[in-house]
Amino acid sequence: MADDAGPQSLCAREPRVPAERLVAEMVPPPRFDSVRFDTYEPDPAQPSQSEAVTVLSGFAGGLGGAHASGAGKRRWFAKKPAAPAGPRGVYLDGGYGVGKTHLLASLWHATPAEPALKAFGTFVELTNLVGALGFQQTVQTLGGHRLLCIDEFELDDPGDTVLVSSLLSRLVEQGVALAATSNTLPGKLGEGRFAAADFLREIQGLSAHFRPLRIDGQDYRHRGLPEAPAPFSDEQVTKAAYATPGASLDDFPGLLEHLARVHPSRYGALTDGIAAVCLTDVGPVPDQSTALRLVVLADRLYDREVPVLASGVPFDKLFSEDMLAGGYRKKYFRAISRLTALARDAKPLVSQ
Repeated sequence: MADDAGPQSLCAREPRVPAERLVAEMVPPPRFDSVRFDTYEPDPAQPSQSEAVTVLSGFAGGLGGAHASGAGKRRWFAKKPAAPAGPRGVYLDGGYGVGKTHLLASLWHATPAEPALKAFGTFVELTNLVGALGFQQTVQTLGGHRLLCIDEFELDDPGDTVLVSSLLSRLVEQGVALAATSNTLPGKLGEGRFAAADFLREIQGLSAHFRPLRIDGQDYRHRGLPEAPAPFSDEQVTKAAYATPGASLDDFPGLLEHLARVHPSRYGALTDGIAAVCLTDVGPVPDQSTALRLVVLADRLYDREVPVLASGVPFDKLFSEDMLAGGYRKKYFRAISRLTALARDAKPLVSQ
């Protein structure tokens, strides 16, 4: 059925997101709301995947009972509890598409604590929260939590490195358990970026908080699945946008320009209520800053399971060879993988 109002435009949206919403939304995204350890399907050829489920299940079980810091329960004469022995967190290391976010969200769900005492967000969302609340208020807000899950742990500049290093150190002191995912081991995160020596100096301190847990395997989004569908024509995409209630329709170059005017912390709000994203004239991304913004949008669309229908070049041609060989290559490959999955989801829209 056609939408009489016609498709919406992401370029016409300028969302404003209050700090309170940033805190309230620190839960697993809709795509991972119903996942659990028993819905994870380990690859029989990759024993590390089954081992990860076992280790994380035990880790979750160990987070029950009183808060590790005893906050709010000690009398003035009580001794300060000893700092937790050993790593106070787990670090899921593996390539894109091996199910790290599924496992991280399953850990959040399995931890025996009220949702208000658990936080889940991407690295970017965590830094955005600090920007909105301030450092001390963020420590105060998260310090009483049992668990902080950080998805896609990335250190893109020295400022964020120092910020997150300081924040996590303060939270560990207060008894907060940590869990994180990334495509790179903690001691290797700074390689291929701006100031490797500065990154590694900070990261070595961070890595002591985590027990690295390697997860091997192939990208499940491509396991046994056909190649990404070829792009459709402008006419097909436009027709599908008008025929799909709640769809948006934008010219890709115009959307890239609009993303530069919207803070990445608002990209989730930018897609609120959108049933499908339709894009015409998709082409190679012109520069790295634009590419990194597109990565964030791809993550938010994937989290919300929003299909993406496009004309132009295939999604595996979005980023140049130099970009795919550079320090942000893991982000770009993740974006390609996720956009490809969303393109498959959008294919039935053309036949409506």
